[in-house]
Amino acid sequence: KQWYQRRVAITAGMLGRENYNLNAISHDTAISLLRNIISKGVRVKDVYVDTVGPADKYQAKLSALFPTLNITVASKADDKYPICGASSICAKVCRDRCMNEWQFPEKGFDISESGCGYPSDPKTKKWLIDNVDEVFGFPQFVRFSWSTAEKIVDKHCARVLWDDEEEEEENIPKLNSFFKRVKKETEIPRHRFYHEQGLTSLTGI
Repeated sequence: KQWYQRRVAITAGMLGRENYNLNAISHDTAISLLRNIISKGVRVKDVYVDTVGPADKYQAKLSALFPTLNITVASKADDKYPICGASSICAKVCRDRCMNEWQFPEKGFDISESGCGYPSDPKTKKWLIDNVDEVFGFPQFVRFSWSTAEKIVDKHCARVLWDDEEEEEENIPKLNSFFKRVKKETEIPRHRFYHEQGLTSLTGI
């Protein structure tokens, strides 16, 4: 249940009014995990993290939040540090187990033929195409912002035509164009005083 709630939060966050992107979600999750285990009395000394985004900024962020810990953030940390490699395997095993035991809140979907969940798997792509709804897209199980899912939605779902797109296509001026200041083509005649005195506008020094 906890994993399901987090999964839905990813989709809702990335598609909400204020974009809560995958990097921010990953950072907040790592911070939450550290706070959780520390609160349970685990004596943490060294932390190794596989980076999401710039490694130096992520490490500075974690170090500021946990100044008593020795924190190392690196790209491809699962290849460089055995503990990160082991964590990566554990995470993938948990993910596969969650997928196998998944119960759709929506009716009419079968997880058994969804494949491994990666775009390189033909079974996964076929499952996505077979289960996309023309209007509503995918069930909550699928991350809508995933590029593979986005391409399938663009190709197989009904096109949404927004009002501003229609205006552009029909060359109809947008509403805000009527509030823009328009430069007048005719100049206001100058007072005769300037002509009588032979005065002209200064254009340069």
